[in-house]
Amino acid sequence: MRCPKCGHQDDKVLDSRAAREGVAIRRRRACLACGNRFTTFEEIVKDALRVIKRDGRHEEFSRLKLMSGILRACEKRPVSPVAIEALVDEIVEEIEQAEESEISSQAIGEKVMQRLEKLDDVAYVRFASVYRRFADVNQFINAISEVVRKQ
Repeated sequence: MRCPKCGHQDDKVLDSRAAREGVAIRRRRACLACGNRFTTFEEIVKDALRVIKRDGRHEEFSRLKLMSGILRACEKRPVSPVAIEALVDEIVEEIEQAEESEISSQAIGEKVMQRLEKLDDVAYVRFASVYRRFADVNQFINAISEVVRKQ
């Protein structure tokens, strides 16, 4: 593993633990050249899951892209990073357990919205506004009315 600080390739593993409910291994490492400590994660490489975009393009599924979208929706909201990580883990696990090698971006968006609605109303409306491509204020009002009605 290459040190992120000095680029040296020799390191020492200080600690190894199961992460993400046993799906990954978290390793704490120390560079033998500069002493910098850093963390790495190891996961089983699975067959690449493909996402079918709205315009018909196909791209590889990205956990980071999913996390980024959810983080943006939860920005400046009282949602803990642990809750967001758990939400992402739950969605990724559900997607991976399906027998399909492809999933539509709409299906992923629906899974995110179902969970965000339970987690935080404002984050749900923020995500829905991008996902459903709200064009005007009336669509925001309708989404907010729907959330209020469900409470």
